[in-house]
Amino acid sequence: MVVSIRDVAARAGVSVGTVSNVLNRPDAVSATTVERVREAIAELGYVRNDAARQLRAGRSRSIGLVVLDSANPFFAEVSRGAEEEAAAHGLAVLVGNSDERPEREAGYLELFEQQRVSGVLISPIAERFDMLLRLRDNGIPVVLVDRAAPGSGLSSVAVDDVRGGYLAARHLVETGRRRIVYVGGPQTLRQVADRLAGARAAIAEAAGAQLEIVTRPSLSVLEGRAAAQEILARPARDRPDAVFAANDLLATGALQAFVMDGSVRVPRDVALIGYDDIDFASSAIVPFSSVRQPSRLIGETAMRILREETTGAATEPRDVLFEPELIVRASTAG
Repeated sequence: MVVSIRDVAARAGVSVGTVSNVLNRPDAVSATTVERVREAIAELGYVRNDAARQLRAGRSRSIGLVVLDSANPFFAEVSRGAEEEAAAHGLAVLVGNSDERPEREAGYLELFEQQRVSGVLISPIAERFDMLLRLRDNGIPVVLVDRAAPGSGLSSVAVDDVRGGYLAARHLVETGRRRIVYVGGPQTLRQVADRLAGARAAIAEAAGAQLEIVTRPSLSVLEGRAAAQEILARPARDRPDAVFAANDLLATGALQAFVMDGSVRVPRDVALIGYDDIDFASSAIVPFSSVRQPSRLIGETAMRILREETTGAATEPRDVLFEPELIVRASTAG
């Protein structure tokens, strides 16, 4: 049997309003009464129905967060930053993994709307923000994470990925590499496209340098391994002397393939650089260079902006763009 607030009131010998005050405004009730009500709650095993209370109030204490890939340590750190900021203000974060699939992203957004979350943080898959703007217009603020979108009508927190791609490719050129492969995922992912744009700009400045694009279905370790195996299958004269992976999961897979094959050494035969600077980058069998993003700070900042929008403290969209940092390790410095 579900224990109600009326049962608690009857056991404690007080009114329902007094029990409500103990739960919500204990300072307004005498210490003796508070103790009696709490004893009744413990004896009966009463569990407060916050969901119903929040629905009656028209506002939830939950925030929806949709990430592209929950298996990616970068998004795990973004989530951690968002959760820490939310917890400091009594908010809970509900995390959904779109897995880079539009239908799953849409499903999570519909679910969050039905649950009347206070706001939504999202790393979107595509360029169209119709559904996100609808949420905003229906009173659910939305902040884009890891995606810059000036003029979209939505606040965003991201890193300058064009600059990051430029830093990575320029570093490879400066270490003497001239045949560079960019291993990325679908171009519909803005991060992938922006990092490629930056790499192209760096290559355009370097005499004799060439950039080849290898596109994989997703940004995973398995796809990075497949891309490297494709390179290894080529005659030696047709292989690149550097690989720029669009994220560290791809770089991890590529490194695994090179090491297992043994015929191509990193960095002697091929330099390797990734993006995100996850923890594994520094602890791999060959620590690999990467472009660092302040992942936890991105999550914290996005949540702070969203919280301000949910409380009405901020009324205009804001775009925060952090600068990436090149981290050089053995995979390119040897």
